[in-house]
Amino acid sequence: MARFLVTAGPTREALDPVRYLSNRSSGKMGYAICDAIITAGHEVVLVSGPTALESPVNADVIQVESAQEMYEECARQWQHCDALFAVAAVSDYRPSTMHSQKMKRASNQLSIELVANLDIVQTLAATKGERLVVGFALESENGEQHARQKLESKNLDFVCLNAPQSQGADVSELTVLHRDTQWQIGPCPKASLATKLVEVILENSNVY
Repeated sequence: MARFLVTAGPTREALDPVRYLSNRSSGKMGYAICDAIITAGHEVVLVSGPTALESPVNADVIQVESAQEMYEECARQWQHCDALFAVAAVSDYRPSTMHSQKMKRASNQLSIELVANLDIVQTLAATKGERLVVGFALESENGEQHARQKLESKNLDFVCLNAPQSQGADVSELTVLHRDTQWQIGPCPKASLATKLVEVILENSNVY
């Protein structure tokens, strides 16, 4: 039995106590993958950003909000896991300043300085050794080209390519890339998609 670390959902990057930057990720795919891994007989620790979903049964669930919080929890858990499914839609950037009070409207224009967040999957993959790392890539153009670049530059074993319309959808599809091989899964409901994805990964990796 292997122990899987799964990330899911969006992150929220605070601008002030009221506002934040985020994205449209629902977390459905990550949560469905947790269920599929557990059904396959493995353990799961889920690090999740804010979602409206019920926690997967029999998973150890850790709730976080920001990209930094997600990284810190993942770094702690990664030491004790055999594989990583990095499904979360982590914000690439955060405001350089988090205002302590609600910002007041002062003019018709507002500029917000953003700074880059740490790339969580790349950072964890750098220390993977013989462990398995599966990443996700949501691309609006030249999808396969960008996904293969991520596969190589981030030291991933597999990368799962999807499209923006998959966010929040109940039916979706994935292109799974691995070295010189790829699989097309779906379109189908996300629960079925997750089951088929986990089957492909387990059949083509050294995780038992």
